[in-house]
Amino acid sequence: MKFDAIIVGAGQAGPPLAARFDEAGMRVALVERKLVGGTCVNTGCMPTKAMVASAYAAHLARRAADYGVTLAGRVGIDMQAVKARKDKVSNDARGNLEDWIGGMANVTFYRGHARFESPHDMRVGEELLSADKIFLNVGGRASIPDLPGIEQIDYLTNSSMMDLDVLPRHLVIVGGSYISLEFAQMFRRFGSEVTVIEKGARLIAREDEDVSAAIKDILENERIRVELDATDIRFERRGGDVAVAFRVGEAPVVGSHVLLAVGRQPNTDDLGLEKAGVRTDKRGYIEVDDELRSSAPHIWAMGDCNGKGAFTHTSYNDFEIVAANLLDNDPRRVSDRIQAYALYIDPPLGRAGITEAELRRSGRQVLVAQRPMTRVGRAIEKGETQGFMKILVDAQTRQILGCSVLGPGGDEAIHSVLDLMYAKAPVSTLQRAVHIHPNVAELLPTIAGELKPLA
Repeated sequence: MKFDAIIVGAGQAGPPLAARFDEAGMRVALVERKLVGGTCVNTGCMPTKAMVASAYAAHLARRAADYGVTLAGRVGIDMQAVKARKDKVSNDARGNLEDWIGGMANVTFYRGHARFESPHDMRVGEELLSADKIFLNVGGRASIPDLPGIEQIDYLTNSSMMDLDVLPRHLVIVGGSYISLEFAQMFRRFGSEVTVIEKGARLIAREDEDVSAAIKDILENERIRVELDATDIRFERRGGDVAVAFRVGEAPVVGSHVLLAVGRQPNTDDLGLEKAGVRTDKRGYIEVDDELRSSAPHIWAMGDCNGKGAFTHTSYNDFEIVAANLLDNDPRRVSDRIQAYALYIDPPLGRAGITEAELRRSGRQVLVAQRPMTRVGRAIEKGETQGFMKILVDAQTRQILGCSVLGPGGDEAIHSVLDLMYAKAPVSTLQRAVHIHPNVAELLPTIAGELKPLA
């Protein structure tokens, strides 16, 4: 079967690219070996944030008396109902995507595993597909660490956690980064005892130390046990439980369930890339240029498999870059993108740009301003005063280099800064903006007027 384009993977970049090609009259093969929507729709953003919402409702109900609200009886959790709600969110989104793809006149949808047989040919089951242009949007999966005793135990990953419809008595999470912390707080609020074990000296090590410390405090305030500097992680089955050792000479943590959240790896090891001349780095990510072309110039890589971003929004932006260059004569580049993301604990962390630690290492002259949420009226009114916000500015150009908002609505408030960063506007633009009161974001102009040299 000859096509103008083959798109492998129906995650966040594949379907919208197929739609653009369809509108352009191109014949397209769209291949998906598992579930339409990829990680975001099925095991990532949408289902986990649906569960975060359920956990927040339980947490707020337990705090009802703080707001003068009385509830009769104990707050209970129905995990089967939580799962059913989560499943409906994912299933509805996936169904809408499948309907959209089905309505594309020039797109043929294949369910199966695509593998290269030559630079332009891919086999899907009994079908041999051929195209002048091929686009890979194959995503990633949880990495499984080679740790002593791991072969003896049953463990969960971010994907299999989505199938859980019982409440763990004690959830032990190995890994102290973004995915693990969301699950830690979520299941603690559902009622599980939770322990987080991290081999590093602090949580979410890519963040500044003050952010890491504040997040650790937030979790420990909810009686989540955090063990750092775990230099000797090993597993042992003890009846129906699992003992997780973390440091020599200390008693292991014994849990009913173990979640492994130590990183991700790309789904590139079973595509036959060597037959197409596509190079990968030592971790398996497809090497791409600034327009997302691989070492084979007729093959592009989008989303988690290219190592340029591990988020839904970066995957979708990869689609925008490819479509702009191929269809719109618009030279968009990966290097135009400003790093931005959120951590969806409560309160959430919104992050944009460069961290303070990176700027210190760079030797640039930098200005900084910071304000705790205890001095933000909206946070006080909501009774949610954990966290802080921080802005980093170039001392010479006065352009904003980075921002962290850890507090209520931090995942939304960050965009008022992110948009100015894309506009390359000076910090005075933010300082003179009149934000709505009362709001967390209204304090961003205030702290923009309190900048001091980074010590």
